[in-house]
Amino acid sequence: MTQVEIYDTTLRDGAQGEGVSFSLEDKLKIAARLDELGIPYIEGGWPGSNIKDAEFFRRARSLPLKQARIAAFGSTRRAHTPCESDPQILLLVEAATPIVTLVGKTWDLHVRRVLETTPEENLAMISDSVRYLGASRQVFYDAEHYFDGFKTNPEYALATVRAAYEAGASYIILCDTNGGALPWEVADIVRETRHFLEEEQHGGVTLRLGIHTHDDAGLAVANALAAVRAGCTQVQGTMNGYGERVGNCNLCTVIPDLQLKMGVTSLSDESLRRLTEVSRFVSETANLAPDPHRPFVGASAFAHKGGIHVAAILKAEESYQHIDPALVGNETRVLVSELSGRGNLVFKAQEYGLDSSRSDVQRVLAQIKELESRGFYFEGAEASVALMLHRLRKDYRAPFELVDFMVVVEHRQGRGLFAEATVKVKIGDEIAHTVAEGNGPVNALDRALRKALLPHYPRLADVQLADYKVRILDGDAATGATTRVTIDTRNSHASWSTVGSSTNIIESSWQALADSMEYALLEPTSESV
Repeated sequence: MTQVEIYDTTLRDGAQGEGVSFSLEDKLKIAARLDELGIPYIEGGWPGSNIKDAEFFRRARSLPLKQARIAAFGSTRRAHTPCESDPQILLLVEAATPIVTLVGKTWDLHVRRVLETTPEENLAMISDSVRYLGASRQVFYDAEHYFDGFKTNPEYALATVRAAYEAGASYIILCDTNGGALPWEVADIVRETRHFLEEEQHGGVTLRLGIHTHDDAGLAVANALAAVRAGCTQVQGTMNGYGERVGNCNLCTVIPDLQLKMGVTSLSDESLRRLTEVSRFVSETANLAPDPHRPFVGASAFAHKGGIHVAAILKAEESYQHIDPALVGNETRVLVSELSGRGNLVFKAQEYGLDSSRSDVQRVLAQIKELESRGFYFEGAEASVALMLHRLRKDYRAPFELVDFMVVVEHRQGRGLFAEATVKVKIGDEIAHTVAEGNGPVNALDRALRKALLPHYPRLADVQLADYKVRILDGDAATGATTRVTIDTRNSHASWSTVGSSTNIIESSWQALADSMEYALLEPTSESV
């Protein structure tokens, strides 16, 4: 096997995942991105299930796709109902897609207890539906619950895929719908099915098998890879593994596994380098935070924290990385924490364009370890680390220095609760003394600091707080506990995070807030940290 075709079902099966919801415009945008990535088949939805999917197929006809073909999904005809009068079959015809993917029952348990029909009628439903739709378009047949069905009644499972194959299905897709199969079971059953159907080959119809797996046992990708080794030439899955229950086969994992580990091509090398970008685009479109721990495309996929690891990758990156992250559009990251060695700081200094040979890099490392023992946590606040390194430079001058601040929270009759902050900072030779109100103490502090800095640094008008996180570190101390504050900040072209820690939440907030503003004034700030 040297090549497989990828069939993306993010817009249908992926949309069935809990917390996943795509608008019509979302679906059109994702389809366009998948086409640009080089995915040959994009399943747009089930026109018989909802109005939005039916409208998607109407709008998709005018999408300027470069190479992808849109598939509509649906089920075989109803029991004892002719195809020409089955509403769901007619909606598939109306969708006017070049491909229709039909799902049919393979497991005799489903035939008798879910469809409540006979095994013979189910075989007729499969063959009639494939033949009827195949007269005007290409038909892929999804053999639902195939591996469960095969294990309980292999003769009947094989009869169902033979019915679809003899009726002219272009692809027979073997589905692990419940996600409970094991890789060696998948491989054995795919081989047996392939050998059985090869003996049935007729009329010049080429036998092509595909695989559709779910991740309920954490094996969706492994099962897809096993199926390819056993002879499947199509892999179905979703971007980021979105899908029913715990999800589907993750295309962002299986594609690089096939291509980089097994030598089985599915995308061009150029397209593969865009995989991380498209993964994160789909996450953002679904309004879900990208999972940093996803293989290949996650922000942590090539992140290194242990000092021994970092010392090694400074000499040879491949020593602790299974691939070059650039192959999938990702990058090496080095984290800084109390577990760090000198190499972590050397790497970060080089990343920020600073002199990494200076002996006082070791001093910053000692400072980080000491601060983390007091509650700071720099792994998620790399802008604070960057500032510590920049402050090593003899020519570095802080853009402002705190003289003092005061925050008052009051509840006044007729006005209710409000906060007021007074800030005094030194900017060059000038002392700025400002006051501002806010809807809380941190908001008031932020406004007062901005009021002092904006006349001197107008570009701070583009800076805004994106997130504010608080964590209590020693709950046994009750209200006297140490509090860590992490602030995420962004402007029009970058984002960064800073940290503060103190038994006083206002002081913690000031530390993180002041660092976020100081980092915003560094040049360049074109990369997120």
